[in-house]
Amino acid sequence: MTIISQSADVALEPLARLAHHAWRIRRFALRMGEVQGQGYVGQALGWADVLATAYCHAMKVRPHDPLWDGRDRFLLSHGHYAIALYAALIEARIIPESELQTYGSDDSRLPMSGMASYTPGMEMSGGSLGQGLPIGVGMALALRMKNNPAWVFNSMSDGELDEGSTWEAAMSAAHHKLGNLIALVDLNKQQADGNSHEILDFEPLVDKWQAFGWYVQRVDGNDLAAVLAAFDQAMALTDAKPRVILFDTLMGKGVDFLETREKNHFIRVEPDEWQAAINVLDANYHANCEKGTH
Repeated sequence: MTIISQSADVALEPLARLAHHAWRIRRFALRMGEVQGQGYVGQALGWADVLATAYCHAMKVRPHDPLWDGRDRFLLSHGHYAIALYAALIEARIIPESELQTYGSDDSRLPMSGMASYTPGMEMSGGSLGQGLPIGVGMALALRMKNNPAWVFNSMSDGELDEGSTWEAAMSAAHHKLGNLIALVDLNKQQADGNSHEILDFEPLVDKWQAFGWYVQRVDGNDLAAVLAAFDQAMALTDAKPRVILFDTLMGKGVDFLETREKNHFIRVEPDEWQAAINVLDANYHANCEKGTH
């Protein structure tokens, strides 16, 4: 089933509906960031369009049964993106919106890094980069052995392209013809230590993934029409090969003064700036609605 948010039950065109979900996911992330006064909010804003498409269009989930065997699996390999996934899980009604006020607090189900033992809908505990794709390969193999038609989506950062385990898993996925595995790579071009290409240049990525035997697409990850088409194309492919979608994204997307920060890998802002960020996000969203650009 496709999940529609409670506030979006009105009839909307598909792109407008997804834009609505993405706006709410960004808003939830900002509200959680305000609770701690800091966080990986830039990534959440940049990745929101992909998460909205995954959870509100592509994936089969049951909000009140997150361990349903027929669900599609979404692996958050980059565990520091937990704030982004929590926002999507709230929008998908798997986690109550009221819990966002507990983000990062003692005994919360929403710790600052993704922990499968704490959070409904969290399929793996992320942290050390490069673990998600190997786990995804194992899950995809197991599902195929069980004749379970569920998909495995592995959400990962461009920093994980520096990890040898990622490329070992990529070879294994192609060797085993895992057509039920889709890797989603956030190419925001930033890592904790600097620009991704300066840390370890990984281009040309399309050529590399193709050489490893994957079906590859590269799109603007903040263009909802392109994101939607990429998901649909990956899931419609009949070839028995794994798929990867490379998404070029902008950290801080939707909040102008966060988009242009020199360093927004981990964001700390003044207390009054959180509401300012929400105001800018809301204004940009409603302006785009009036222009009909959603």
